Amino acid sequence: MARILADRGYKVLAIDADPDSNLASAVGIDPAKLSQIKPLAQMKEFIEERTGSKRGAYGSFFKMNPKVDDIPEKFSVARDGVKLLVLGTIPQGGGGCFCGENVLLKSLLSHLFVERDEYVVVDMEAGLEHLGRGTTAYMDALIVVVEPGQRSMQTARQVKSLADDLGVKRVYIVGNKIAAEPDVAMIKEHLAGLPFLGYISQNEKILEADKRGVSPYDLDEKVRLEVANIIEALSQQMAATSE
Repeated sequence: MARILADRGYKVLAIDADPDSNLASAVGIDPAKLSQIKPLAQMKEFIEERTGSKRGAYGSFFKMNPKVDDIPEKFSVARDGVKLLVLGTIPQGGGGCFCGENVLLKSLLSHLFVERDEYVVVDMEAGLEHLGRGTTAYMDALIVVVEPGQRSMQTARQVKSLADDLGVKRVYIVGNKIAAEPDVAMIKEHLAGLPFLGYISQNEKILEADKRGVSPYDLDEKVRLEVANIIEALSQQMAATSE
């Protein structure tokens, strides 16, 4: 989505907010270029300076409005019009919660959505942890990627429930690893009431891109078309709900 939007001339900031960080590869950032930046979660002194927090310190207070306006330019790398910012992960087991990092991320997202004029695409971790911490509260729309299976669809229902609690009014479904039309019908039936934007097919080219460490965008026209259709459906749905 980020690459397509950038190709259309929009300013795009992609944020990897998944502790299992791999958005750089999906966007197509060269590993040598990525090595120029350090994930925010590994910048202990920077996080402590901005939030007043210390990892592993229980009962401490946080600055709830840390300075964040300089972060995108200072700590991002770019590829074909997409700026990538990596939050990163806790570097070792037992390293404590992601509290300081999440305070910083929430403030950063709030700033980006309110003060800047660009598309912000955030890759959150799979599951519900980020919703419980309220990181997604400022988003215009939340896209839940669903595979044609009961566990995945149950997670989608829980995501919708938590999103409602946070005031995220627009929650959409995208199918993934779709082998045939019955997979689409199954997702639509079990998640009736949630707008379905489209799907990404089970695709050997995506697997090949993963093996080669490159972006599927640069390898396969079919996946580009499928994602472009999802973006178009998202634009139409959001326009309809804003009227």
